[in-house]
Amino acid sequence: MKIVRTDMELQVPVVDATLKKMGHDLVLLPDGVSEEDLAREVADADVLMMCYAPITRKIIEAAPKLRGIVKYGVGIDAIDIPAAMEHGVAVVNIPEYAEETVAEGAFALMISLARRLPALGHQMQTRGWAWPEPTWLGRDIADSTVGIIGLGKIGRSMARMAGAGFRARVLAYDPGLTAQQMSEYGAEKCENLIDLLQQSDFVSVHTVLNDRTHHLVGEAEFKKMKSTACLINVSRGAIVDEMALIRALDEGWIAGAGLDVFSNEPLALTDHPLSPLFGRDNVILTPHLTFYTEQAMFRLESETLDRCLELINGRPVQIKSKDPRLLAQTAGVLFKD
Repeated sequence: MKIVRTDMELQVPVVDATLKKMGHDLVLLPDGVSEEDLAREVADADVLMMCYAPITRKIIEAAPKLRGIVKYGVGIDAIDIPAAMEHGVAVVNIPEYAEETVAEGAFALMISLARRLPALGHQMQTRGWAWPEPTWLGRDIADSTVGIIGLGKIGRSMARMAGAGFRARVLAYDPGLTAQQMSEYGAEKCENLIDLLQQSDFVSVHTVLNDRTHHLVGEAEFKKMKSTACLINVSRGAIVDEMALIRALDEGWIAGAGLDVFSNEPLALTDHPLSPLFGRDNVILTPHLTFYTEQAMFRLESETLDRCLELINGRPVQIKSKDPRLLAQTAGVLFKD
């Protein structure tokens, strides 16, 4: 069979080698492949694997043989799922491979900001030492208040690390959960986002991106945060109004930010809307890699290969996500209990 994989820069050597060894025609396409080029390649493809590339209606309609689209990752916002359903193309993601991993990444950003590690690191590299002056004064996570937006599996891991691990007070905003459910996860329920923002020393974003959460944190929300608070986002860039974030940092509405995700990826040092974020001691930028550990990639490759083989062998593809967009599918899928 012909299998097309986009975003070849994200290496999955076990998946690639296994599919080639089985005799399949594997076509690798780079990040930023054009819609036209991708549509041409999938015209005779049986399986499409993608991570970041937009999979539009035009691409799906150009692929009459396509059995399924495998997102080797979690987010499915780049896939036109209604178009896929109309054409009998199953869509599946790999939702469980990095839940703890991404939470650890978020916590690493939070504690680095709390202890002013970027500024101290720069001082050590340029001056060789830093004396205990107020400039370098950090803060404890213990007895701070950590606010979590979205208490899904990653948010719950973050809550456990902050609360049980570091004795922080944990607040959470998630309209889909009751106060009792949040209490079981070690968090206090906030009925509205503003209440969480006003009380939190650290705000960590872990919700999904949809029409309701697009720019959920914007100028009005930043102005409600403590001037000493820091924002962490390892979920999706567009949940935060990034232009408002730059203003919030410039004007001191908040103290810092740790970001692993951005609306427009990749970033660039110049000529990018978010280039002004570079070079700040109170901002940590990582390249959408909080998921990228040895253990998580092993799980990702194993699950991705399983889903591909299900499609190749004509079996229903297993859906492990609880995302309603994937649960709405009726053909070629099998839902995990």
